[in-house]
Amino acid sequence: MTKIHDILAAIGSGTRYNLHSHTQFCDGHADMETMVQGAIAAGLTHYGFSPHGPVPIASPCNMAASDMNAYMSEVMRLRDKYSGIISLYAGMEVDYLGPQWGPSSPEVESYGLEYVIGSVHFVPAQNGEYADTDGPADRFRQYVESVFCGDLRYVVDRFFAQTQAMIEAGGLDIVGHFDKIGLNASSMQPGIEDKPWYARHIADTIDCMAAHGVIAEINTKARGRHGRFFPGERWWPQLFRAGVPVLVNSDAHDPARTDAHRTDALNLIESMP
Repeated sequence: MTKIHDILAAIGSGTRYNLHSHTQFCDGHADMETMVQGAIAAGLTHYGFSPHGPVPIASPCNMAASDMNAYMSEVMRLRDKYSGIISLYAGMEVDYLGPQWGPSSPEVESYGLEYVIGSVHFVPAQNGEYADTDGPADRFRQYVESVFCGDLRYVVDRFFAQTQAMIEAGGLDIVGHFDKIGLNASSMQPGIEDKPWYARHIADTIDCMAAHGVIAEINTKARGRHGRFFPGERWWPQLFRAGVPVLVNSDAHDPARTDAHRTDALNLIESMP
């Protein structure tokens, strides 16, 4: 059983947290202790590990199930070592692959995590084959052409359908970067996020989060390189009107980015009426 409410109570009204980070157990660029040291240097007082969890398909970015014991043991070791300096939490970013795999899977529940970020990175093609819609724009374009039969609208529609199905299935505390598909989709079709049908996907996803009582992540990872958040700030008023709670996470993959652009997002939130 997750402990997200205990974590939120510990964080309180403070802003010195980050619950989305990656290390040597998946596609992060540093080991867990180095990431903790980076978080301390950035002035954070609450820090969560969230490796890309195991998936039943080939993926170079996801941790192996055989590493679970080592991961949990390292969380406990670091928690003891840095007690009184920073509070550390054992989380995971779990991919949703449909009814066969996701945050609600019994295997995920057995991990003993303190919180779960549910995210969609892989989208099923028309033939059922899953392809990664994250990553570089040129690779995304290749996948759209070769795996998804050139149908960009299909990819976007399926991404949001997967996201909503994941929320409805349960097992997650936080929805990770729920409009991330917009970045790569816009690289192929500029202005796609201005389409009424795209805005409908956003509204439906926000309604789904509100109905199921989950937290929306405002992800700051792409702020420096791409000048945007996930979700884009144009959608934040809808989130707030719907009463969906938010957490601002940096999705750090190296220690220098444990707090990257979080202040930008927090200041924007504070300035909103």
